[in-house]
Amino acid sequence: MTTSMVITGGSSGIGAAIVQKFLALGYRVFNLDIVAGTVHNCDASVQVENDASRQYHHVQCDVSNYAAVKSAIESISSEHEIEVLVCNAGKHLSATIENTSEEELLALFNLNVKGAVSAIQSSLPSMKSNNFGRIILVASDQAIVGKTNSFAYNLTKHALASIAKTTALDYADYGITANAVCPGTIDTPLYRRAIQNYCDRSGRDVEEVHIEEAQLQPVGRVGLSEEVAEYVSFLAKKSSGFITGSLQIIDGGYTAR
Repeated sequence: MTTSMVITGGSSGIGAAIVQKFLALGYRVFNLDIVAGTVHNCDASVQVENDASRQYHHVQCDVSNYAAVKSAIESISSEHEIEVLVCNAGKHLSATIENTSEEELLALFNLNVKGAVSAIQSSLPSMKSNNFGRIILVASDQAIVGKTNSFAYNLTKHALASIAKTTALDYADYGITANAVCPGTIDTPLYRRAIQNYCDRSGRDVEEVHIEEAQLQPVGRVGLSEEVAEYVSFLAKKSSGFITGSLQIIDGGYTAR
């Protein structure tokens, strides 16, 4: 069997940067995402068919579908040892608790939280049998602090932080670590959509708002997906085994205030 890493939501933004980083490190990568995205400037579904090394695999999967995630990972683990799991799939919603519908709340919870739960549950048997595993959840600085107009998103990111802590404690005896990375404002398609949605409602200029967001960060800029990917790859190392149950902040100093 070949050691591998699985990522949910690896087709764009932070997820795509993580995929590229692990491919560069020589991992066999399985990307569970509803869309293929691009890898090395090639459509991912085509890449899978024509990549002689078979290092990258796009597995079309609706991560909000609990059973679909379970089926996909069980299929992977039947042929490959899962060494690293990165739970990255998620989406954002700008709304107060009063303006969040039940449908919106459930949709966000199903993708951001239940998708991670199903991925972890399905990966643990492979990790336990090998007495080694690295589980990394992509949370947010909103697992640390509250932000306005972000009720449901904030709730789901706090849930991911809790999952990292409890999973770390429950599976430490198996050589499995669980940590959450907590990115702040990162320049991703999700970030750009959030700004665009705000500007559509308010009439503000997009670039003006982007500059203001940069100025809110102590380092004077928003973060890059590649910086988060670098952090994730560090937590995946065998030499990072003493780091578990932690919330690793990568936010340009925002939450240090």
